[in-house]
Amino acid sequence: MTPLKSSIIILVADDDAEDRMLLLEAMEENRLKNSIEFVENGEELLDYLYNRDKFSDPEKYPMPGLILLDLNMPKKDGREALKEIKSDPQLRLIPIVILTTSKAEEDIVKTYNLGVSSFITKPVTFTALVDMMKTLTSYWFELVELPNIKK
Repeated sequence: MTPLKSSIIILVADDDAEDRMLLLEAMEENRLKNSIEFVENGEELLDYLYNRDKFSDPEKYPMPGLILLDLNMPKKDGREALKEIKSDPQLRLIPIVILTTSKAEEDIVKTYNLGVSSFITKPVTFTALVDMMKTLTSYWFELVELPNIKK
């Protein structure tokens, strides 16, 4: 992993505290060197991306290189947040991976139509989550060339 790629911020939008903890543990298990930030709903996700409210310091909350987005969250769900992000010329280049419990064909089609990069159903075991995170991070941080997005 190059120094630039290891410095890419992963922003996780998920309202479930246990899922956030398990994701962090899976990333640690894979010895992922990337920084990870968490928000709990679509409103916080947009506040983070626009450096609003408690996320107003761009040094502390830099632009992520990858967003892991749950669909079913309070206040503003992942579908609504995805639509807003992909309609903003400054944010639309950020890769977004849906990471959700949903397997609904309607969700898969709708999110791809809105511009999502990938759609993954959350694994049910921790071992499967570790494997999924290993594959996901290998793909996004070792194989893919990501755009350098500035605020």
